[in-house]
Amino acid sequence: MRRLNGLFYGMLITAFGICQASFGQEDRWQQSVSYQMEVDMDVVSNQYTGKQTIAYTNNSPDTLYRVFFHLYYNAFQPNSMMDVRSRTIVDPDRRVTDRISKLKPNEVGYLNVSQLKMNGLDVSFEQVETVLEGDLPHPILPHTTVLFETSFDGQVPLQVRRSGRDSEEGVRYSMSQWYPKISNYDYQGWHANPYVGREFYGIWGDFDVSISIDKTYILGGTGYLQNSNEIGHGYEDPGVTVPEIDGEKLTWHFYAPRVHDFMWAADPKYTHDRIEMDNGITVHHLYIKNSQTAPNWEKLKSYTPAAITYMSEHFGEYPYKQFSVIQGGDGGMEYPMSTLITGQRTLGSLVGVMVHELIHSWFHGVLGSNESLYSWMDEGFTTYAGNLTMANIFSDVPSGFPHRGSYAGYERLATSGLEEPLSTHADHFNTNFAYGSAAYSKGSLFLSQLEYIMGEGHLAKGMLRYWNTWKFKHPNVNDVIRVMEKQSGLELDWFKEYWVFSTKTIDYAISDVSASGQQTKITLERIGLMPMPIDLVVTYTDGSQEQIYLPLVIQRGQKPEKADGPKRILTERWPWTNEQKEILLDRPLANIQSIEIDPSLLMADIDRSNNVFSNEK
Repeated sequence: MRRLNGLFYGMLITAFGICQASFGQEDRWQQSVSYQMEVDMDVVSNQYTGKQTIAYTNNSPDTLYRVFFHLYYNAFQPNSMMDVRSRTIVDPDRRVTDRISKLKPNEVGYLNVSQLKMNGLDVSFEQVETVLEGDLPHPILPHTTVLFETSFDGQVPLQVRRSGRDSEEGVRYSMSQWYPKISNYDYQGWHANPYVGREFYGIWGDFDVSISIDKTYILGGTGYLQNSNEIGHGYEDPGVTVPEIDGEKLTWHFYAPRVHDFMWAADPKYTHDRIEMDNGITVHHLYIKNSQTAPNWEKLKSYTPAAITYMSEHFGEYPYKQFSVIQGGDGGMEYPMSTLITGQRTLGSLVGVMVHELIHSWFHGVLGSNESLYSWMDEGFTTYAGNLTMANIFSDVPSGFPHRGSYAGYERLATSGLEEPLSTHADHFNTNFAYGSAAYSKGSLFLSQLEYIMGEGHLAKGMLRYWNTWKFKHPNVNDVIRVMEKQSGLELDWFKEYWVFSTKTIDYAISDVSASGQQTKITLERIGLMPMPIDLVVTYTDGSQEQIYLPLVIQRGQKPEKADGPKRILTERWPWTNEQKEILLDRPLANIQSIEIDPSLLMADIDRSNNVFSNEK
């Protein structure tokens, strides 16, 4: 290991300071970590060696006696947990199926740690597939920092899931989940989950990474390039002449502050486009330019900055000074300051995937919920924000309701007989269908239902409040609910308990409408087991409209009346214990044209066929 450079000394000092600063929040402490890594890649054997020095700060109130590292590449071997799971689940991911079981010795992935020390002392450890289990030579006391040193070697697998080499589109290296990564320890303890194909959870910290590779390769990914004027390839400052490179390799030096992972990709055929936004953010696009990619990637250069601008205005200011969109991987996957996406797509697909993966920078990258345990708080919230972003920046999106796809996905799940609660750990869903529909569609509808319950204005302000309150703190479901309660003044724990911890569905009906003298009696019925407040809109024969609002008793309040909506003429609370609710409307039935439950379509009613009464003769 080379001597610690000045940058890493600064990182180490920062690590100590973090103990007293933002990561040590009284209301939710956070561990912190600073990595310095030197990696040497052999592009012929597809193998690499590396060394790490890691400053690890224990901001918890607990004394730690063990340490755990993720060794993700060990999943890409025959008979690994990922391989077995992919071959035995009833609906395997088509990108995996039995492919891992068929990998040859030079195609498998592996990551081995040959040495691990803490403060110069050997750590006794065992590698159990994708996790290293270490017994510390002495405990890590609360509010102290220790130095870990590791030596490791790895082999890049044939592209099979997110990461690997030689993808179907010809990208040489998609280097994600490639290094020994310390597991997160939080208020729930260690999170040393084996890698079986789902999600990730990490510690925020600083990464100082040097990568030596064949000088013909162009790199991009997480972090700010520190030696751009030595590298060239479009990274150098304007007007700078890049010197000739001696030798066969070139070392790329990146620094990434306050991120929880580090991804890089490399290919000698990459085209690098750089866009400078007015707010100082640099957007990088790296892709293999050919007839299938060139037209749409050229157009993408306007959409990525537009999406960053929209998200910053509506969901919180993007906190970094760069973002890279890189062709690679086997679909789309989010990483700090960057994404890997397959590049041979239609324009709509390319923009849509870019937007989704970019938005993960907010919910996965900065808010950083435990994506394994609360995958829907990342995937679902990203889907919700992505629907709005696409509707705003992409002119080819059909006009109308932007969340239509999420509602359709949830309805398929709710009526399939395969639904499992959102509280299910991502790795333990029985089917990929149930996981995907829950995390993306039902997770998105978590926010849509809050919009229906609280009102659009409260939700929009609540999302910004959520960002400002919980960025860099790993919020859980209780945290987001409390933010929304404070914003709206409503009690919302009931909604969390039904939507997250059960599979009960919403289904309301207008069961009867009848004349009662000069009045009209309306009978509503709750058929589904999940209660919700009801917006009932009455349309009269003269075309005018009025609204009856039936909040639940347990929400302890009501949402604001919508300024551009029908006038609210009646508000009555509906106890969830009562399956029926009768309303006496002081208008004759002959004057009524129709009555409809929730014409906004926001409430996730799984059967809307019984939501409308029509009085047309």
